[in-house]
Amino acid sequence: MGLAVPVSGAAVRAGVLEAVLFGAHLLHYPTGVRQERPPVAARGARPPVLLLHGFSDNRSVFVVLRRALAADGLRQVEAYNYSPFTRDLRSAARHLARRVEELCERTGREQVDLVGHSLGGLVGRYYVQRLGGDARIRTLVTLGTPHSGTRVAPFMDAHPLVRQVRPDSEVMAELRSPAPGCRTRCVAFWSEFDELMDPTGTARLEHPDLQAENILVTGIGHLALAAHPAVTAAVRRALDGPGPSAVEPPSDTASVA
Repeated sequence: MGLAVPVSGAAVRAGVLEAVLFGAHLLHYPTGVRQERPPVAARGARPPVLLLHGFSDNRSVFVVLRRALAADGLRQVEAYNYSPFTRDLRSAARHLARRVEELCERTGREQVDLVGHSLGGLVGRYYVQRLGGDARIRTLVTLGTPHSGTRVAPFMDAHPLVRQVRPDSEVMAELRSPAPGCRTRCVAFWSEFDELMDPTGTARLEHPDLQAENILVTGIGHLALAAHPAVTAAVRRALDGPGPSAVEPPSDTASVA
């Protein structure tokens, strides 16, 4: 299956859409700087969803996706800001682990779903794969996440967090290592026009021990993966899908239509 966004002059259209979304995101960015106050009472019949932003971003990137996921009232949707001064992905994953435990305790749920955009997806995967997070995360959805590392923007290698997402980093080596028995169902959305993925296919999640489905999104770029209606609808379907026990062995690429 696939997610196909109708395109004409695909690269140009994707670039224009990215520029528009970037401008809109700059306007919304200040609204997401502060950590949100989670609700005291649990809501929804489905597992809660925690949203995790990417590098140098904040929860404001999820304005559209959050509204779409919460629209039916069946799930509680929250967003978590990790520090903009984070210099170590593994440290961010440990902070995420504490946030997930707090969410489970507050809602009385044993498991939650996690949606990560860009670097946020990699933080979530590290937590699931290396810190025992598969006991808590039912489904991990990643949007434009460099699962195999990205070579884009070499001039930013001075930042230790950027160095950790290079293909030859220690963190990437850890994520390539065996993860037998990992219980989390993983769904990775990737785009052929994602300007931050080099190579583009690095946003595919391919690991022999993970229950992973890769969904190709055509005609949009990096920011649009967190906002395009076709993607938000597909993320909802992914979260409504079967639990890990019903997932088939790792699948090849699917597409969003």
